[in-house]
Amino acid sequence: MLTITAVIRAKRGHEATMRQALLDVVEHVRANEPSIVGYHVSQDASDPCVFATYERYLDQAAMDRHNNSPAVAKFFDVAKPILDGDVILVSANEIASVGRVVG
Repeated sequence: MLTITAVIRAKRGHEATMRQALLDVVEHVRANEPSIVGYHVSQDASDPCVFATYERYLDQAAMDRHNNSPAVAKFFDVAKPILDGDVILVSANEIASVGRVVG
């Protein structure tokens, strides 16, 4: 399993715009990318300018399809002018996972 973790900081005052841009990507993934195993977006509880994604892919082809999708291009069109610093990316090979159904 391949993973990407991204830490994204929005400029103060642009939190809602960044949040919506990330949620738009989630909708695209849900509707169009069945080979993504998991796509999680979080907003920091103490600093609403900080967001994180955790993405799980079946293989490199799935990761490439996602990263080259129109949804990701649109996200960066929206996000680039409101980023506060560089996006921190960690691409990795997952070595363990535990999942639970809650609710």
